Amino acid sequence: MGILEAVILAIVEGITEYLPVSSTGHMIIASSILGIQSDEFVKMFTVAIQFGAILSVIVLYWKRFFQTFDFYLKLAIAFLPAAVLGFLLNDFIDSLLENVIVVAISLLLGGILLLFIDKWLDNENSNDDEVTWKKALTIGFFQVIAMIPGVSRSAATIIGGLSQKLTRKAAAEFSFFLAVPTMFAATGYKMLKYHKEFGFNADNLPVLMIGNIVAFIVALIAIKGFIAFLTKNGFKVFGWYRIIVGSIILALYFAGYELQIL
Repeated sequence: MGILEAVILAIVEGITEYLPVSSTGHMIIASSILGIQSDEFVKMFTVAIQFGAILSVIVLYWKRFFQTFDFYLKLAIAFLPAAVLGFLLNDFIDSLLENVIVVAISLLLGGILLLFIDKWLDNENSNDDEVTWKKALTIGFFQVIAMIPGVSRSAATIIGGLSQKLTRKAAAEFSFFLAVPTMFAATGYKMLKYHKEFGFNADNLPVLMIGNIVAFIVALIAIKGFIAFLTKNGFKVFGWYRIIVGSIILALYFAGYELQIL
């Protein structure tokens, strides 16, 4: 994988990671169009560029990360279900990651759900923006659903927040905050494992660094735009978009194109 392919994948990651549209589904389409062959570095790269996306949240909301210790306890509580079940179900999750059809169906079903979520969970007249410990734990269990490829971690956790009577803005922001420990753990594990088995060198390290810088910049823009759009318009557009992307993946698959999850 060259610099250009790395930049394109990083742009895709930066745009889709915090939107409820599934970054995995978009990686499948992007890698298939670019003709990127999956290898151990590519698999590590697609996870490791999440580090850039993580930094974008910390930079945008840096004041929130210097709050009381209670803020970090709530993040830890919300992170716990995915950490425990992810460890216990690791082999099962890996088997799902090899199935493109699972991704496509998850995109379609999630898209249909988003078409109606604004009507079912309308909290915009609510003044409740506080995430309690109980709400944090519930959102954490919703995050577990996102272990199914194509569900979208962002979509699952935002819907979890809405189910706890949070406004769209408050639910989306807590989803962003929860992404930091979740994605940091996944990124750190993947990079450490790759370093032990293969090691970084002068060829692949610059590609990884450029990818993270691009993902960071693009995610900054995506997050700010998403919050404004979501607060005003809701989820319906994202629902239709997911249905289209899922249909494209299914069409490519049944047309005989070789699709792979990086």
